Parts: sequence; C-alpha cells; structure tokens
Amino acid sequence: MSAPASPAETGGTNYLNATHGIGSWLLTRDHKRIGILYLLGISVFFVLGGLMAVLIRAELATPQGDLFSSDVYNRLFTMHGILMIFFFLIPSIPAVLGNFLLPIMIGAKDLAFPRLNLAQLVPLHDRRGDDVRVAPDGRHRHRLDLLHSDVDELRPGQVIVTAVGIFVAGFSSILTGLNFIVTIHRMRAPGLTWFRLPLFVWAHYATSIIQILGTPVIAITILLVGAERLFHIGVFDPKYGGDPVLFQHLFWFYSHPAVYIMILPAMGVMSELVTAFSRKRVFGYHFIAFSSLFIAVIGFLVWGHHMFISGQSVVAGAIFSFLTMLVAIPSAVKVFNWTATLYKGSISLQTPMLYALGFIGVFLIGGLTGVMLGTLGINIYVHDTYFIVAHFHYVMVGSAIMGYLGGLHFWWPKITGRMYNEFWSKISAIVIFIGFNTTFFPQFILGYLGMPRRYHMYPAEFQTWNVLSSAGATILGFGYLMPVVYLLWSLKFGAKAPANPWGAKGLEWETSSPPPVLNFATPPVVTEEAYAYETSTPAKEVTVGV
Repeated sequence: MSAPASPAETGGTNYLNATHGIGSWLLTRDHKRIGILYLLGISVFFVLGGLMAVLIRAELATPQGDLFSSDVYNRLFTMHGILMIFFFLIPSIPAVLGNFLLPIMIGAKDLAFPRLNLAQLVPLHDRRGDDVRVAPDGRHRHRLDLLHSDVDELRPGQVIVTAVGIFVAGFSSILTGLNFIVTIHRMRAPGLTWFRLPLFVWAHYATSIIQILGTPVIAITILLVGAERLFHIGVFDPKYGGDPVLFQHLFWFYSHPAVYIMILPAMGVMSELVTAFSRKRVFGYHFIAFSSLFIAVIGFLVWGHHMFISGQSVVAGAIFSFLTMLVAIPSAVKVFNWTATLYKGSISLQTPMLYALGFIGVFLIGGLTGVMLGTLGINIYVHDTYFIVAHFHYVMVGSAIMGYLGGLHFWWPKITGRMYNEFWSKISAIVIFIGFNTTFFPQFILGYLGMPRRYHMYPAEFQTWNVLSSAGATILGFGYLMPVVYLLWSLKFGAKAPANPWGAKGLEWETSSPPPVLNFATPPVVTEEAYAYETSTPAKEVTVGV
C-alpha cells in the first residue's frame, strides 16, 4: 500500500520496551500503550458483567425464583447492563483497537491530542456504584419509575452516584470521538486520500460523529435527573409537574444511536477481515464507506420505535416504523458487499475469518428481527418480552463481541509481537458461536410465547427453554474463557510475529510487530488504492504448535 519503510527499517525500541515501570504506563501518552490499558480495564469489567450474567441464567434455570430475592435479581441485571454497555461494549473496539490502530492506519505518529487521550482513561476506572449492595434498582432500566417516588426507598445517592459515573464516562466518549475526527482530518499520510482510507477508519469516523452529537443529550438528561432528585425541579416526575414521557424521548434519542456506537466499529473490523482472508479488494468500497455515514445520520431519527406503547400517535408510530426500515438498508448493503467480496475469493479459514463468518450469520438474525420489531403490530405483541432480549443480544453480544474478538485476534500479533495458538483459537471461536446461539435463540421462542423480561419467577411451562438457554450460557462462558488462557500463554511462549503474518494490506502491516514508539521510522507515503489484493495470492497460513 505504501512505499515508505520496510519492516527492517522500522527497527529500534518498540513501544512495549520503550520505558519501564508502572509509572511509565500510567502516565504514558503513547496511543498504543493507552490502548493496552483500555484492554486491561474493559477486560475486568467484561468478567464482572459476565459473572452477573451467569448468576442471572442460574436463577432462571428454575421457575420458582429460589436463588435470589426479586430485589437482588433486579440489581444484578441492572448492573450487568451498566457494566457491559457503558464499560465494555461502547469502549471495546474504539478504545482498544481504535486507539492502538487508527494512527498507524493513517500513517500518523499518535492521535491529535495525546494528553486528552490519557485523560480519557480515568472514567473507565471510576467504579463507584459497582457494588451490588448500593446498586440502583433495575426494575425499569433507568428509564422511568427509577426517577419517581415509588422508589424513594432508595437513597438519592444511589441514583446520583450512578448517574455521575455515566456522566463522566459519557464525556470520555465525546472526547474520544473528537480526538478521532481531528486525527483523521489532519494527520493522514501523504497520498492517503479519503477514498484510500481503510473501512475500519471510516467506521470509526461515523462512530465518532454519533459520540459527539448523541452523548451530550444523555449528559443533559442526567443533569436534569440530578436537579430533579436534589432540588425537586419538575422535569420528568409528575409529582413535581414533570412529564415522564419526555424522559423516554431523551433517553432513546441517545440510546438508539448508542447501539451504532457499539456495532459500527465491529462492522469496520469485519470489512478488514473479509477482504484480508478472501484476498480480494472489498466489493463496493464507496458504498460501504457511505453506508457507515448514512447509519450515523439516520440512526438519530428512529428512537420512536422504542415507544410504540408509550401513547404516541399512530401517525408518529408509522413514521418511526418507516425510518426503522430505512436504517436497515445501509446495514444490508454491508452484508451484501461482504458476501460479494467472499464470492470466488481465495478464502483462508484462519481464526479471525471464523469470527467474521460468525458475525455475518448472527448479525443477519439480529438485523432481520430488528426489522420485525420496527413494525407496529409485531412490536406491540412482543414488547417487553424475551424476544427483545434475544434481538438485543444478537446484535450486541453475538455481533459486537464477535467483531471485537475477531479484530483482537487479527491484530494481536501486531499489538504484542507474538502469535497465539491457532488450533485452540479456532476451537474457541466455534464454541463461542455454538454457545451464543444455544443461549439466545431459545429466548426468541420464549418471547413469542409471551414470557416477560426482568422477572426472576415465571410459569413452569417456560422452564425447558430457559434450561436450554442457561446451558448455552455455560458453553458461551467457557468459550469466552479460552482466549484469556491462550492469549496470555502467547505473551510468553508464542512464536515471534513477523511484521505481516497474514499477508494483509494496510499501513499497520508495513511496520514491525510490535510497532516502534513513533510507529514508523520514516513517514509513509501511500501509493496504492485501499485493499489492493491479487486474487491469485492466498492468505498466509499461520500454524503454531500446541
């Protein structure tokens, strides 16, 4: 893709060994080290959120609700959601892979604002409110009744502290988006025009737009919640003259675009994986790039499909239903284009490619059920049932986390300079795919049959499907633990990674593994179009012994 520095020319001290000691890591401004710190932080929150998910499924294995009280169960699934969404899914790909790779992909030495990048780490480690003993009641997902007098048995601090944590984390999200946009606009290498950018960069550009435009809305909403709770200013609470439906509008105006903050970066990863392991230039590059921007714009216009039973007019419901169908088009464009890229490609089923194929299959189910939920009749019928839970997890867990794991495996040799065990990584990808579908597909059936979500007790006729779902969660949990073992193993025993173990295209593969402190020995100059693969050249097979 470029004619700058060969891997041999990028020698010298790499970022891992530039300076030593914990202090050098905690105070670093190196985007690569900051990405590693994010990786460590979100991994802790993923484990905590996952443990809560295991406890939830253990409770739901029996219909009696005999493991936890309703209050503890409410707190468990509330904290599970907070940890997994705000402290794992939203920062996972942008904060880890985006931080590490984006400057290298565009030929820059660092992000535009390295000090600001370091400051963004602080919210990730703000764990106030994580203790289930002081967690907010989760009966209504922070949407409505949490604000009102029927939960006044909660100490105001329990809500306020959680709100402050989300508020600070939101500012981190805004600053990340600002940093990425300025970096992409101002720091691209010579010759790297907009339509030579990797689609991973396009996806993060679109995500950054959502972060900057959407996150302030939830921040203002949280400020209003705090003012109402502390000073009894009537905004949302009817007791003080407020409008509870207004809270739903503000909440969903942010929260639906937030779905794309989680899934768009994973789509960017998929574009890199599909083209790298099919050895073909991605089909319809311009369509995929612009579809990311289209999703970012239209995503702000569909929040009302979450409020079909809130009392809004039938006309408003019909408009939001139409817009929901419209936002599905750019997602479908991506899937069709990835499929066309695979067609007649020289496909290599390495571990990252297994995650890519799993993503496409799972995202199809999540996307199609999303279109179903965009229709008024179906939505009203399955509203607040496990059908919603299944759809959400197919998009967020099955798709976003598969995208994250696929990207982590693809760029792990670049990040660490070590290869992982290919045999066990393939087994893990397969186990995760099986475990995920065994866990969440039965929940579509439960929702169709009418089982409501957020209850720890249910009629006995739903037990069979719940037992199957809980058994799948056990398989899924085991699958998630496997990468922890073999990736940590690779740090000490893995074979040293070459600069480009996959034979992939892109500036990040033109430098050493791991990269030097300043990424490149000499500034790169881009001379090729994006993804200039030759179909006749198969992807490299990387084999590491057990």
